[in-house]
Amino acid sequence: MKIIKGFPADSENHQLNMIDIMKHAARNYARQEILSRNPDGSLFRYTYKDSFERMKKLANALDALDIVPGDRIGVLAWNSYRFFEIYFGLPGIGAVMVTLNLRLSIDELIYIAKHAGIKFLIVDDDLVNMAEQISQKCDIKGYIVITDQDVNSIKTTLNPVYSYEKILEEASNSYDWPIIDENSAYAACYTTGTTGKPKGVYYSHRNAYIQTIAFASVFLMSVDDCMFQMVPMFHVLGWSTPMAGAYAGSRMIFSGKWNMNDLDEIAELMMNEGVTASAGVPAVFSGMLEKIKKMEKKPDLSKARFISGGAAPPISVMKGIYDLTGAKILHSYGSTEAMAITTLNMSKPWLEKELSDEELWDLKKKQGAISVGIDVKIVDNNGNELPFDGKSSGEIWLRGSWVTRSYLNSPETKEKFTEDGYFKTGDAGNIDSEGYLKITDRIKDLIKSGGEWISSIEIENTLVSHQKILTAAVVGVKHPKWDERPIALIVLREEYKNNVETTEIREHLLKTFAKWQIPEEIIYLDSIPRTSVGKIDKKVIRAKYKDIYLQKKKT
Repeated sequence: MKIIKGFPADSENHQLNMIDIMKHAARNYARQEILSRNPDGSLFRYTYKDSFERMKKLANALDALDIVPGDRIGVLAWNSYRFFEIYFGLPGIGAVMVTLNLRLSIDELIYIAKHAGIKFLIVDDDLVNMAEQISQKCDIKGYIVITDQDVNSIKTTLNPVYSYEKILEEASNSYDWPIIDENSAYAACYTTGTTGKPKGVYYSHRNAYIQTIAFASVFLMSVDDCMFQMVPMFHVLGWSTPMAGAYAGSRMIFSGKWNMNDLDEIAELMMNEGVTASAGVPAVFSGMLEKIKKMEKKPDLSKARFISGGAAPPISVMKGIYDLTGAKILHSYGSTEAMAITTLNMSKPWLEKELSDEELWDLKKKQGAISVGIDVKIVDNNGNELPFDGKSSGEIWLRGSWVTRSYLNSPETKEKFTEDGYFKTGDAGNIDSEGYLKITDRIKDLIKSGGEWISSIEIENTLVSHQKILTAAVVGVKHPKWDERPIALIVLREEYKNNVETTEIREHLLKTFAKWQIPEEIIYLDSIPRTSVGKIDKKVIRAKYKDIYLQKKKT
């Protein structure tokens, strides 16, 4: 990538440091409220001013523990106001926040801890057992436990152990934040290791700062918003919503520990507190829709907009939630390497005038327009750039202000990044003349049957548009005649589990697809395997059903 130098400007070479976003929030939105859901469901409340004071205490406490610039500090925690303090207070001293995905296996977490060279580990008290298993194989110097109880009452083999609250209590709230080179690492997130070992992606202060502003801008965040942090903060910086919320001065709610069984409580909290912005994976919104359908009084979420990422949200879910609550679901696209919000499907006024309601809903299936600061290419198998005509499909390449250029100490860097800085996403898609990106599939998930390509995503989206189907997964497996053929895994809605015929599922697919594209094998399950971040785990599905057509031939 060629860089030219123009006429010099006489301006201050101010470094972009993430702590400056929190300084701004504390200065301009000091009285804005931050809420955090406690383990018992109650709410902790304080303000941006309170939070920033504790961040300064945290910085002093970390200094006292001999944590220095460049040290990698692991964080194993649920969404909370304390994790929010760590987001700024820890990198503010120049150390690197390494967020650990607590849904990964212990072996993967041990690999990450070793690969990152984690010096200290900050851990929630109910995750101490997990930390103990990591500690047995890693040389970690100390552990900071986030707890409301006396840390000495916690039985653990971890040593030495410090109480998060105790070290803050003993620290001064006066701190002179250093100016950090903006290209220094702010935080690290490791890929979830669906292929090979997890790979380390390190975000600089500059990366995170620019992405924060770009995201807050395109999502139209403001001080009037109430942002609910549902996305795990250990996953791709919580999709940047903790930082963007601070930048915009939005009221913030941190979800605490929760799962799909807590959706009733989560929905009630969102309604009671007037949530206007949040984000999650499609499985969360599908679950929410099922809960809302059963509510006698439907929540009014007409001021809310929710980002859906990780996979394509079914139109039936987007429309169902909108019809019942008024909330808008906006499709997005991102990755660990390119941070979370690379695209966002926001409406355009001229399209709202030109397109029918059906066409507008069809447009919402697309992942949206590319964010400012990102370059994008669609390329064919030979790396030739394809036009943005909405038809030419190829691999998506990304380059920009917050897209990484390498994995830390990984041989996979060479195959995944070009010399001029593009990240090869492994996703296939196209871009139309309005700039909307449409993902047609993961390249590895495209099904080649008899020399023709079948999109697993398109079949999945059509399946879940059927009123009796809750969720579905489609993968390609070996076939003795056609190389590969699709199989479909289906989870039915509870009320239809004993009231469905496979013929009606096939007839539903025939409205959209040719007969040769439709799976011969349709398998009904109670649940579909998912990865640690809620995506359908097609690797596991392919392995389990790899011989289904081969065995059928033998019989």
